[in-house]
Amino acid sequence: MTPLVQALIRSGKIIYLILFAIIGFLIYQLVTKNDGTSSVEYDTALIQEQIKNVGKLVVTEGHFSEVMTYKDQKKYIGDLISFEKKALVVINADVAVSFDLSKIKYDIDEKAKTVKITSIPKEEIKISPDIKYYNVDQSTFNEFTGEDYNKINKIVKANLAKKIEKSTLKSNAKNRLISELSKILIVTNSMGWKLQYNGEIVNSDKEFGTQLKN
Repeated sequence: MTPLVQALIRSGKIIYLILFAIIGFLIYQLVTKNDGTSSVEYDTALIQEQIKNVGKLVVTEGHFSEVMTYKDQKKYIGDLISFEKKALVVINADVAVSFDLSKIKYDIDEKAKTVKITSIPKEEIKISPDIKYYNVDQSTFNEFTGEDYNKINKIVKANLAKKIEKSTLKSNAKNRLISELSKILIVTNSMGWKLQYNGEIVNSDKEFGTQLKN
C-alpha cells in the first residue's frame, strides 16, 4: 500500500470519494432512464396526435350519366294480344367513394418503437342517381307502377356499379387514402419508429399501396 493511499485512509477522504462516486452513478442512471422514458412518452403522444389528425372522412367524388330504354309487355289470351309500355330513362348520378379514417385501429409498441395498424376501414360507395323519364308510352292494360320504378332503380344502380368498377374513381380514392396514411409514415420514420401493416414493416408509399391492394 502506497503512502498516498495510507494517507487517504487515515484522513477518511477515500470513504467520501467512494460515496460521491456511488451517488453520482445513481443520479446519472436516474436522469438517463427518465430521459429515455420521457422521450418515448413524447413520441407516443405525437404519433397518437398525428393519427387523430389523419382520422377524418376522405371523399372522392365523380359524376356518371346514362341513357336507357325500359320496356315491358303484358300478354293476354296466350300470345295473341300484348300491351307494351316503355320509356326513355335518363340518369345523372353523383357518386362518392369515402374512407372513414376515424375507424382506423392500431396498437403502439413502445418497447419496439413500432406502430401497428391492425385495421383500415373499407371504402363506402354512395350513389345518388337523378332519374328522369321521357317518351313514356303505356296503356290502360299495362300502366307504369311502383314495381316498374323499383325495377328501374335496381337496374340503374347495377349499371352504375359496373361503370364505377371500370372507372378510375376507386383507384383515385385509394390514392388519396394512401396519401393520408403516409402522413403517419412520415412521422414515425422521422422519429426513428417503424410502421407496420398486415404484419409487415412499411417503408414507403409504394409499399403501403401494394399492401392495401392485397
